[in-house]
Amino acid sequence: MRITKVQTFTRVTLVPMSSAANHENVDVALVGGGIMSATLAAMLTELEPTWKIAIFEKLDDVALESSNPWNNAGTGHAALCELNYTPEMPDGTINTDKAVAINEQFQASREFWHHLSAAGHLDPSQSFISRTPHMTFVRGAENVDYLRRRHAALSAHPLFSDLEFSDDPEVIRSWTPLLVEGRDPEVPVAATRAESGTDVDFGALTRGLVDHATAHTADLHLQHEVTDLSKRADGSWRLRVRDVSWNASRHQRTVNARFVFVGAGGGALPLLQKSGIPEIKGYGGFPISGEFLRTSNPEIVAKHQAKVYGKADVGSPPMSVPHLDTRVVDGRSYLMFGPYAGFSPKYLKRGRMTDMVTSIKAHNLGAMIGAGLKNIPLTRYLLEQLAARPETKFSALQAFYPEAHPKDWERITAGQRVQVIKTDPDKGGTLEFGTEVITAADGSIAGLLGASPGASTAVSAMVSVLERCFPSEFEQWRGSLAHMVPSLGLAPWAAEDEADQLAAQQTGPGADEVSATV
Repeated sequence: MRITKVQTFTRVTLVPMSSAANHENVDVALVGGGIMSATLAAMLTELEPTWKIAIFEKLDDVALESSNPWNNAGTGHAALCELNYTPEMPDGTINTDKAVAINEQFQASREFWHHLSAAGHLDPSQSFISRTPHMTFVRGAENVDYLRRRHAALSAHPLFSDLEFSDDPEVIRSWTPLLVEGRDPEVPVAATRAESGTDVDFGALTRGLVDHATAHTADLHLQHEVTDLSKRADGSWRLRVRDVSWNASRHQRTVNARFVFVGAGGGALPLLQKSGIPEIKGYGGFPISGEFLRTSNPEIVAKHQAKVYGKADVGSPPMSVPHLDTRVVDGRSYLMFGPYAGFSPKYLKRGRMTDMVTSIKAHNLGAMIGAGLKNIPLTRYLLEQLAARPETKFSALQAFYPEAHPKDWERITAGQRVQVIKTDPDKGGTLEFGTEVITAADGSIAGLLGASPGASTAVSAMVSVLERCFPSEFEQWRGSLAHMVPSLGLAPWAAEDEADQLAAQQTGPGADEVSATV
């Protein structure tokens, strides 16, 4: 293991920059030190312990962008409380297909984390997941009716069997007092609650996964930016890597890699464009910044031990769904409310103002224009958010917590979300609100674009990368993967088996090392 960094950093062993070769050959190069690269590094460490892996992170630690706990909501997305995963169909029925798929993917992530914990690969003193009930809260007779029908549809499935429903304000008060205190009793309200919900510190998890990988054959290069990459005649990739530490020279290193994964969050699109692979043609990105309100007032925090999601206003985009969340970061509890949207042309929180402009190419210009013309509600929403006065924004919190007072809350800026724009033959361009894995035809390079549900589905996303990029090796890995992520061995998924796997995670060996919910 080698970790390259110039300044003092207590978590790692330092290696002077002069000892790093100007030319290096590796089996796998991972660009970006977030949850996706960390997950893939940990998986490959388990599957191919002799492979040489290099992780390149531009900042001075891993998990400082979207994986940082204050740059995301920390929700273990399992579709327990998020209404956008259960759309109402024209005939009035509730479609649960996407909710079940999202839940299955999160269970796969929990299985992998449990495997690593049980094997002693994750430090039990560095807790990253907390049992936090997931709730949905709605107001108004029409919304109450929808939530009742949603509960009936979901609770019939074993993965949602613990989902409770109530339209009794006193029951809701017993779950989360803040939602009811000071509320107009004449307005109908309803809520669902799943006690199996979780709050995840993806920053702590990322650090744990990287520590596991670097304890074996992975090298972590902090303050190293991949500036360019090109395909070599033998099918491998040549990466140009620059040391961006304050006292570094301008000289760039060359790294040759058999396989490259670009897990650089919002920075993935520009790098994939530089690769020149045809599969990235027609893709663009639209950045949206986010803000939250946060409090650490212990009296307030004690009255709200849940993640509570509401319903977005009619015509608002999915990312505008308001939620009032318990957060547990570094062992301390907080409440966080949002998101409030903003706009910055940066693709990363610490990115460049030119990110969006320089990503516009001839091949994606039509898609960018088409998506813009067909997403007027999103444009209107962003303009309204940008123009909103502080008291107007605070009133959104008071719709959840009527007795909220501004003196108890501070504003924090979250990470950048780069929504995927892709070419559509009929519409010109569409704006997507999920994540998408881009893979070259020969499997030599892959990258991940998009935002939510993102980190919660990292394990499923990286298994997809392995299957698409290493088809021969994947057949040999099936047994090991089935041991690490047992649900992957169920084809097709069986509802009873899913429930059994979930129960096993909560009672099996090592379950208490990270959390009872892993």
